[in-house]
Amino acid sequence: MSVRSTIFAAMQQIAEEQKVALPPLEDDLSLHETGFDSLAFAILVARLEDDLGVDPFTMAEDAAFPLTIGDFVRAYENVPA
Repeated sequence: MSVRSTIFAAMQQIAEEQKVALPPLEDDLSLHETGFDSLAFAILVARLEDDLGVDPFTMAEDAAFPLTIGDFVRAYENVPA
C-alpha cells in the first residue's frame, strides 16, 4: 500500500470513529476543511507513526506544518530513509 493510500485509509477510519463527515480527499483540500479537530489529527499522526514507522513532524527541526492534504502526504513521502 502506498503512503498516500495508507494516509487516506487512516483518515477515513478516524473520520468514521470520530463521526466526522470527511469531504473527498484531494491534494488542494485544506486540512481545516477536513473537519478534523486537534484530537483527530493527533490520532492520525500517532496511527501513521505505527503504520509507517515515522513521524515527519518530530524528525525534522525545521518541519513546517502542512496546510493541505497534498502537503501532509508529501511530508510523509519525503521522509529520508
